[in-house]
Amino acid sequence: MLKAILSALILSLALVGNVSAEQKQKIGNFDIHYVALSSTFLTPSIAKSYGIKRSSYTGIINISVLDTSQEGNPAVPVQISGVANNLLDARITLKFREIREGEAIYYIAEVPYRDDQEINFNIAIQYAKKLNTQLKFKQKFYVE
Repeated sequence: MLKAILSALILSLALVGNVSAEQKQKIGNFDIHYVALSSTFLTPSIAKSYGIKRSSYTGIINISVLDTSQEGNPAVPVQISGVANNLLDARITLKFREIREGEAIYYIAEVPYRDDQEINFNIAIQYAKKLNTQLKFKQKFYVE
């Protein structure tokens, strides 16, 4: 269910001018999919069911890792941690929660922001001895 909801959400984001849609980074046999967006893009019921604070000042980061060396590119459980910082170098430790629905595995964290604020993300991702990488990206957030 979450996979379908997040897929629909990501598709709808492609139509919104001020929000970047899902991005992907390929590392060896793994595809790391990630998206950062305002929590207001979630419906109140979805946010409530997953314990996500829905606010114009709260962003969510969603990350999933797929193993492309296996048939069907299954999601894999990873160890994940990270920090977010703004241009003034205020740092926030991201607290990722694992969400599993069927074969889908997602990692979600919340991040506070102000209007028109660019946040830098630095996220460490490990999977057994097969994957050990840093995912770095920026996202600009706007208050609606």
